[in-house]
Amino acid sequence: MSPAADQLLAFQAVSGINRAPALAGVRSAAQAQKAGEDFEAFFLAQMLDQMVAGIPTDGPFGGGSAEFIYRSLLNQEYGRVLSRAGGIGIATQVQSEILKLQEAG
Repeated sequence: MSPAADQLLAFQAVSGINRAPALAGVRSAAQAQKAGEDFEAFFLAQMLDQMVAGIPTDGPFGGGSAEFIYRSLLNQEYGRVLSRAGGIGIATQVQSEILKLQEAG
């Protein structure tokens, strides 16, 4: 199994997502591509959250819990933008694994 498939299965195990229902709504290559981009956007947002976790929020916006929340929302949007712009290659791997699983099923 490819590393991308291992990552997808690990994500499904951690998040409690069963593979069959996750693929039930995917009926075309375009939907598989969107699912791959969504997964990559989520992964990148989580990575960005970890990157900025140690940076204090007492900057020009006053810090506090509100800035913490908006920082997370900003990282989610950064993840979406990065994924749509080509990302780091996770989306294409996830898409190909989804299509392989559909062909096998």
